[in-house]
Parts: sequence; structure tokens; C-alpha cells
Amino acid sequence: MKLALIFNKEREDTIGCYFETGAKELGISYDHYWTKDAGDIAKAYDLYLRIDHGDYKYDIPPYLKPSVFYVVDTHLKKPYRKIKEQVKHYDYVFCAQKDGVEKLKRDAKIKATWVPIGCDPNIHRKLEVEKRFDIAFVGTEGKRSLRGRLLKLLASRYPSSFIGKADFRLLSNIYSSAKIGFNYSINNDINMRIFEILSCGALLVTNYIRDNGFEELFSDGLNVVTYKDTSKLLKVIDYYLAHDEEREKIAKEGHLLATNLHTYKERLKKILERLGWGLTAT
Repeated sequence: MKLALIFNKEREDTIGCYFETGAKELGISYDHYWTKDAGDIAKAYDLYLRIDHGDYKYDIPPYLKPSVFYVVDTHLKKPYRKIKEQVKHYDYVFCAQKDGVEKLKRDAKIKATWVPIGCDPNIHRKLEVEKRFDIAFVGTEGKRSLRGRLLKLLASRYPSSFIGKADFRLLSNIYSSAKIGFNYSINNDINMRIFEILSCGALLVTNYIRDNGFEELFSDGLNVVTYKDTSKLLKVIDYYLAHDEEREKIAKEGHLLATNLHTYKERLKKILERLGWGLTAT
């Protein structure tokens, strides 16, 4: 098969780029196009796959078929207003968030399938380095949110930590150097950070994500650890910082789970198999 991958390649650390790597690993012939250039794409492909990148100024022409839209940002109000209008002309829609499937069914009157985001072990690698950080968090702090307040508390309580922004090329080293990778999903979404922390081999400690498929992907206490409030968060962190063997056992299970089942190669394979394209991973 020949695939047209349609997304804006403004950065290398985007879901579109990770899917592109997955296509290479599956041995799929493909060409990449920016969304603004979709009108120039020839009718020469077996599938036209648009990957959500947070910019909805352009769309692909309705005559490009069969078409797929892999939607990511159904959990964000402003993007969702655009998404629910643009999805209507696609032949197939896949959602990164499970609750997004029901939202689009209700608001756009379409059928959609849940396919979560994942990790790219080529980028999110577990490195054999010293665990010099108690906690690591890479991303925006969200100062006006509970996440911002939690990060401020963690930075004060655990000074031997990395909390802040970093170039994606440093992400593997940061999380591999951490005993615990912290996550707080502001909008109850199963976000990229969850899979990145697991893939890099740190113990994932994340807030409890309700009614969005989290329990179908992970097992609390086996491959991840969750918390529901600040008190539980601090107790969990203190416990696992003091119990190295237990911490590393859960971290290892999480790493194996992510790198075997939750890669973008597996996500792309699932999408294509859902459409009737049987593939054998290479």
C-alpha cells in the first residue's frame, strides 16, 4: 500500500513524526504533505491519513478518499470546536482520547474509534545513567492550574529534581536519570508524557484519570502508580523514594508495557488493520 501522511512538520517531536517513524518500521511506502498543501495531493494513494497537530486553518479536500483523521485534541475546548466540524467528511476517524469518541458521536453524529497516543522508543529511550533526580517533569508548569501548584510544592520538597521545559533531545536523559516521573493531566487526558516517562524507564506517578480508558491500558501498582489528591501524592512519592526495589520493579513493568504495546508503530498498525490492511511488523 502507499500512504499519504498529512500533518505540519514544524517540529521533530510531534505525533505526526512519530507515526512517520512507525510507517518506516512497518515497511509502508508513504509520502508526507503539509496540511496547507493537501489540495495538491494526487489521487495516487491507497489511504490519506491526516494527523492532528493543533492547527485547523486548513483541511484536506473531501475528494481524497479513503480518508482518515487521527484526532488528538478533543479534550481542549477551542480545538474541539474546529475538530467536530472538520471530522464530518472523513471516511474514518480515530481518537486519541476515549471520551472523545462519545463526544464526536454526540456532537458531530459520526462513528469514531479509540486509538490512544503512545511512545517512540527511538526518541523516548531508556538510558543506563545514574538516577540523579528524585523527580522529573518535562513540560509547561501551568502556573494557574493545580499542576502548577503541585510542581511548585514538589520542587520545594524534593530539591534534587528536574522540573521545567527541555529540548526533546534531552528528554530521554532527564527521565532515565529520574527515580520518579511525575504527571498531572489537567483535562483528564491520557497525555504524551505518560508514555514518554514509561518508555524512558522511570516510575510513572500520575493523577487518577477517570472514565477515559486508563484502566484498560495500565494497572495501578503493577506498571504505574496513581494519586487522587495532594496528600496521597506526597505519601506515594515518599514511599517509592524510600523503597528502591519496589519502585524499580514497577518502573520495569511500565517500561516493558510501553515499549512492547504502546508504540506509535503499534498504533498505526491497529489503525490500518481496522481498515482491513493486514500487516506484519518488521
